[in-house]
Amino acid sequence: MFRLIIQYWVSIISLPSSVFGPRSLSITRGIHDWLYSTMSENMAYFIEMVLIAIVYLTIFAVAGLFLVLLERRVAAWFQLRIGPNRVGFHGLLQTMADALKLLSKELTGTEKADKFLYNLAPYFVIISALMALGVIPFTQDFQAFDINIGILFLIAISSIGVIGILLGGWSSNNKFALIGAMRSGVQTISYELSIGLSLLTMILITGTLQLSEIVEIQKDGWLIVQGHIPAIIAFMIYMIAGTAETNRAPFDMAEAESELGAGFHTEYSGMKFAYFFLAEFINMFIIAAIATTVFFGGWLSPFGITESIPILGVFWFLVKALVLVFLMMWFRWTFPRLRIDQLLTLEWKYLLPLNLMNMIIMALIVWQKLIIQF
Repeated sequence: MFRLIIQYWVSIISLPSSVFGPRSLSITRGIHDWLYSTMSENMAYFIEMVLIAIVYLTIFAVAGLFLVLLERRVAAWFQLRIGPNRVGFHGLLQTMADALKLLSKELTGTEKADKFLYNLAPYFVIISALMALGVIPFTQDFQAFDINIGILFLIAISSIGVIGILLGGWSSNNKFALIGAMRSGVQTISYELSIGLSLLTMILITGTLQLSEIVEIQKDGWLIVQGHIPAIIAFMIYMIAGTAETNRAPFDMAEAESELGAGFHTEYSGMKFAYFFLAEFINMFIIAAIATTVFFGGWLSPFGITESIPILGVFWFLVKALVLVFLMMWFRWTFPRLRIDQLLTLEWKYLLPLNLMNMIIMALIVWQKLIIQF
């Protein structure tokens, strides 16, 4: 398995330069020009990559802390209670206090655990989420890498994250963690099919996998409008499957507290547990960000009302993404947990056939040129 992963990344690195679009993050163009004018090209490239990595690690950490706080606020609102209100103004520093607590906790584990895989597992989850974040176009000028296989890359990266969950559950030497890991593997692999097919349905309209081009095409109307009812069906399937792939309720069979304790991360503590916990929220944001890009025009404003002010692109992108994040939280605090057989029945007997029929209908709409454009 590891050999295949290494071969995949070697093939990506050796791809011709035409596969990769111009390096984005043009908001740092001044820094880019200064680096290349004061040092060798290789050194400047290395330093620039380090700076971009620092920027995205900061976004990763801040977004994770904010989403945890938002989840608690939404849960309190749905359950008619106050929520975090002690640490900081209206509880705004609560997640930072929790992060400090996790940093200071002892890292424990079982004696017979496979130490190497046990310690490696959280990094699979966190790094795959970070790499997916790097290709998402927050604005026209704020995207770490604009590659012409963007959607394919995101699907591939998201499938790597489940390896961390499987390794964590198996290497812990705990039967409850192993059951949670097996459930997660089955669930994630199953629902990835619906995610991929729903995105492929929309790619029939755009004719491209490059995320920046998908957004540009939506200047004539968001794809959820251009694609009629099949686009709305694809969006609904995508959100259901995305919620399931991130192991969130009502699909959180991988960490069902009533029967598995904490599921695949039962034997993790401290920051290793925090990596799994944080990755779940970042993956939720990534699912919402992909939906924003593919269905709702990405950084484009509604009806082009602020297209003359490019800096507001980040605002519109975050507003759309956070609305979808709220929708996923709404799912969690509204519906009861499914059984594992119900979860798999929903995918294989209902969502997958519906997705295939929907894709055929979308192909007919594109073939007959019935797309709605403004």
